[in-house]
Amino acid sequence: MPIVAVILAFFLALCPALANDSLMGRIKDPDQWATPLGDYAGTRYSKLAEINRDTVRQLTPAWSFSTGVLRGHEGGPLVVGGVMYISTPFPNVVYALDLDHDGAILWKYQPVQDTKAIEVMCCDTVHRGVSYAEGMIFFQQADMTVVALDAKTGDVRWTVRNGDVNLGETGTSAVLPVKDKLIVGMAGGEMGARCHLTAYSLKDGKLIWRAYSEGPDQDMLVDPDKTTELGKPIGKDSSLSTWDGDQWKIGGGCTWGWLTYDADLNLIYYGTGNPATWNPVQRPGLNRWTDALMARDADTGMARWVYQMTPHDEWDYDGVNELTLTDRDIGGRTHKLISHFDRNGFAYLLDRETGMPLKADAYDPSVNWAKSIDMDPKCAGFGRPVLDPAYSTDDNGNGEDTVHEGICPSALGAKNQQPTAYSPETGLFYVPTTHVCMDQEPFRVNYTAGQPYVGATLTLYQDKASPHMGGLMAWDPLKAKVIWEKPEAFSVWSGALATAGGLVFYGTLDGYLKAVDARTGEDLWKFKTPSGIVGNVNTWFWRGHQYVGVLSGVGGWAGIGLAAGLTDPADGSGAVGAYEGLGKYTAAGGVLTVFALK
Repeated sequence: MPIVAVILAFFLALCPALANDSLMGRIKDPDQWATPLGDYAGTRYSKLAEINRDTVRQLTPAWSFSTGVLRGHEGGPLVVGGVMYISTPFPNVVYALDLDHDGAILWKYQPVQDTKAIEVMCCDTVHRGVSYAEGMIFFQQADMTVVALDAKTGDVRWTVRNGDVNLGETGTSAVLPVKDKLIVGMAGGEMGARCHLTAYSLKDGKLIWRAYSEGPDQDMLVDPDKTTELGKPIGKDSSLSTWDGDQWKIGGGCTWGWLTYDADLNLIYYGTGNPATWNPVQRPGLNRWTDALMARDADTGMARWVYQMTPHDEWDYDGVNELTLTDRDIGGRTHKLISHFDRNGFAYLLDRETGMPLKADAYDPSVNWAKSIDMDPKCAGFGRPVLDPAYSTDDNGNGEDTVHEGICPSALGAKNQQPTAYSPETGLFYVPTTHVCMDQEPFRVNYTAGQPYVGATLTLYQDKASPHMGGLMAWDPLKAKVIWEKPEAFSVWSGALATAGGLVFYGTLDGYLKAVDARTGEDLWKFKTPSGIVGNVNTWFWRGHQYVGVLSGVGGWAGIGLAAGLTDPADGSGAVGAYEGLGKYTAAGGVLTVFALK
């Protein structure tokens, strides 16, 4: 080997941080949509403006593509270098589509995987999309197989097992390439899984680090003296001391939500899910670190900080919703911030370097499980919810088989996993919302590997104080104020998209793709797609034109009735009954629709 090549290989080995310079370049290029959320910060904002307030009324379908799968399509199209990559719900087929030929199939990957995954997946057999880096397409199958495909040919480069489907561990979330690693989460909290976040080598799938959500310090990759919560070290055995006996081994805390990354701080951000079981009587204690926000070093996996939003969760308020990174000027100084709209109905604003909460305000007016979040740093309860005992499902350990009524929000959350969008032009977040409350009845459940470990029945219904079941909300994070909200007949279960054209796009459960004015919320355009939309709206520029694309295919928790053909109102943890009227407006499907100006 020539000496220059030897030297180059040596320095590349020392500098894995350069491994994804090409991906960083694609992320900065507005003509592409190179990561599931559009950028590492998770803003879902595009600088493209050919489609704008003045031209959006000329938007029309350009071409469409049937995925061949009739379950919930919660992902979105990835666009890299003139090729679109999409994935389907189980069986997780991946397509590469040619943008020069109206989506002609370049290649198709059809995995053969364990059908046991269908039996143990919570809330539909969804999949939230693929990722790209280093000439490869990465994703995790429902059966926990992580796959790397050649982006040009679809050939398998490597595979690795991230968990065991026989234990109820499944894959639904989008993975994220960071530097020379692939960051992978998992689902399974409703099956009693003990969940983790894992980093694999992009090159060959080798395990680099794994961080569990609960358990011993070494398993969680926390340093009791350096990992902080609310500005203080978390201390030794911060998790073990908050669980009864070995309950943490089946404690949930899953990582099935969206991932974001700050390259300057080299920190990965994500949230952890609910504790198992849903019956709080069976798991006394704070149940750390479930329902928490986490910041981890990308290279080592060590936790920099953690913040538990809903200690001893009694309502299934997973903390997995996206953590969006913004830099904002406050008082003449630029602050590195995180915004997080939690299932529990509160919007959190944190310093992303330290994890210190700066604001926590209810963005859903129906919230009643907590009166507020204590934001006085001088109080012992700083950062903790001020609970209303009238809506507790624990009752000091005596609440089993008792129906607890009128809890808001429901376990669906004031917002579920569908990601927000942020516009740096308006400084506003655009939040898909759900106005649904619940009655909850806990019951005792025994753990059996691979079987449901829920321990509660739910009755879901529209918030009686709200005239609509959901909508799209514009939220000012610094003023903690709703600027406007567009009401919808059903919950909005799609991811929003903000653009430099002054628009916000979103989809509805009854199948409409809509565009509204980012500043006023004025309706500007809509189109009825073949099925309800639970996917994420994305945009790109190709051959001189801007395009917008969305996957329609009703499903997810809200649409599980139509997706799985369920009719009992109690099925889907009460979602079938809550959304029984949806069947009058849409039906199951799986179609990608691409739009452009006439």
